[in-house]
Amino acid sequence: MKIVVYAICKNESQFVDRWMDSMSEADMVVVLDTGSTDDTAERLAARGAEVSTEIISPWRFDTARNRALDLVPEDADICVSTDLDEVFHPGWRGLLEKAWLPGTGQASYRYTWSFNPDGSEGVVFWYNKIHARHGYKWLHPVHEVIQWVGEGSPGPTVSVEGMQLDHHPDPSKSRGQYLPLLEMSVLEDPNDDRNMHYLGREYMFKGRWDDCITTLKMHLSMPSAVWADERSASMRYIAKSYTEKGEVQTARDWYLKAIAEAPHLREPYTDLAMLLYNNQKWEGVLYFTECALEITVRPRTYICEAEAWGSLPHDLRSIAFYSTGRYKEALIEVQKALAVEPGNERLQGNLKFIEKAASSGGKYSF
Repeated sequence: MKIVVYAICKNESQFVDRWMDSMSEADMVVVLDTGSTDDTAERLAARGAEVSTEIISPWRFDTARNRALDLVPEDADICVSTDLDEVFHPGWRGLLEKAWLPGTGQASYRYTWSFNPDGSEGVVFWYNKIHARHGYKWLHPVHEVIQWVGEGSPGPTVSVEGMQLDHHPDPSKSRGQYLPLLEMSVLEDPNDDRNMHYLGREYMFKGRWDDCITTLKMHLSMPSAVWADERSASMRYIAKSYTEKGEVQTARDWYLKAIAEAPHLREPYTDLAMLLYNNQKWEGVLYFTECALEITVRPRTYICEAEAWGSLPHDLRSIAFYSTGRYKEALIEVQKALAVEPGNERLQGNLKFIEKAASSGGKYSF
């Protein structure tokens, strides 16, 4: 099979060598440079990539990616879309070829979107930006997706077990363009529930609490908004916005709705436990963190947040047990939290306090 990697880039010289090393298992690498003012294009070409340059104006991610896809030869069998700040683990090609069956449309693979300060994985989900050469197109100005636009039905999506892509972004890059592009996306297709959800989430990121609440309530009212995981996320973001507005009881009610919507996810339980922690409702903290920890299989969707799958549930439980005088249980939980995040100095300090409290009858406090 002929496998071609394609990408867009702008001023990413620092990533070129690492990325080209990672993509070297492909038969060909094509890149659309969208206006670099550094030596990104030259360095890519020197490493063997086929580079074209085009200014996309007005800027849209889908337009740029479709232009890059146009650079892929017609005889390619598999198209692999990545960004220059992403890295495949070695051996990815063999795993992909083994999983790719005749007639396959897309492939999904494990993607680590973020890493914690200690190097452990943060947000992890499964991605599907690998696809057959013909019949696919990128849609939406931002948070773009590759979709089937050909005749008939698309081929099936295969899961490539063991294939791993890591994201190591430049933290200095701004995401300031996302909000106007999302507003444009919703204007272009007001019936797209995914875009509406992303817009509401972006308002939350910007601290526009009322806009977040209004937009995500609109998302929840859309007939097409049927995916429970995303609906639950909208409810959690509404709850967070109400919390920021000081309306704690309303926030609590929305968290309960989020749990009822997607009881199979850790995130709504953990978020509600955090709200209760901030209000010193210790028994509630213990109940909802226990519910969260009963969920042991991490979902493959992007609705998966690092805190819920990190040390936080055990951390909250240790403080709740400590605050209610149950030092033995608190000690067990802080040890579990440290097992997840051993380099956390605050947790290390908590361990010492809890150990002293357990041996002295509770004379020490945080």
